[in-house]
Amino acid sequence: MRRVLPLVVLLLLAGCATDPGDDDRPIGHRWQPRPGTAWQWQLSGRLDTSVDVPVYDIDGFDHSKATVAALHRDGRKVICYLSTGAWEDWRPDAGKFPRSVLGKGNGWEGERWLDIRRVDVLEPLMAARVDMCRDKGFDAVEPDNMDGYRNRTGFPLKASDQLRYNRLIARLAHERGMAVGLKNDLDQIPELVGDFDFAVNEQCAQYGECTALSPFVKAGKAVFHVEYEVPTRSFCAQSRRLKLSSMLKKYELGAWRRAC
Repeated sequence: MRRVLPLVVLLLLAGCATDPGDDDRPIGHRWQPRPGTAWQWQLSGRLDTSVDVPVYDIDGFDHSKATVAALHRDGRKVICYLSTGAWEDWRPDAGKFPRSVLGKGNGWEGERWLDIRRVDVLEPLMAARVDMCRDKGFDAVEPDNMDGYRNRTGFPLKASDQLRYNRLIARLAHERGMAVGLKNDLDQIPELVGDFDFAVNEQCAQYGECTALSPFVKAGKAVFHVEYEVPTRSFCAQSRRLKLSSMLKKYELGAWRRAC
């Protein structure tokens, strides 16, 4: 799970958003977060809505329409976390996934990689999940496990398979009026930056990879970034220089955060 358009030419806007209204740059009816937009990412524990940031990224299954509406009333945009590249055995729709598309474990208990080549099976399942995000009022989707082709999934996945699948997920979100973020998958950023509205990255500083995210910033799109194992003094200066939205989190992704 976590380690985490022809492009209509956009005006490159620099600087950080400092209030909830300033990070909004709609593309048609779709939200577009700008580089430097502050955020909170919480996927476990009781949701703490007191963090003074304009963007919350929360689990799509675990939270209700009322929770999303309450965050909206506080001036927040809300991102719907979904696993789109791995199966999770505790989700309410887990029984709808045939065993033929379930691969090896991805290192997290109860999770297995999906055979993303099987779009005939996965597209309706993922469309239903994205429908859930839309119906709850989310502004965007964070699809996780979008780099299976770089891992031992149990399937002979190719880069072309991953590109096709990731673009499918982006299309499902866009067709429902929501923004969508590219999760990790650094090697395919040049091909996918035009298909996604922002990026979400885990541990690019730890592995010396943060400059690979520059195409998003250059396109005027936010890069929401977390580290787990290195202190803020080791990455925040670079994050500010690259205009990343960076913070230190713990692996369980509870409420605790230390932003740059």
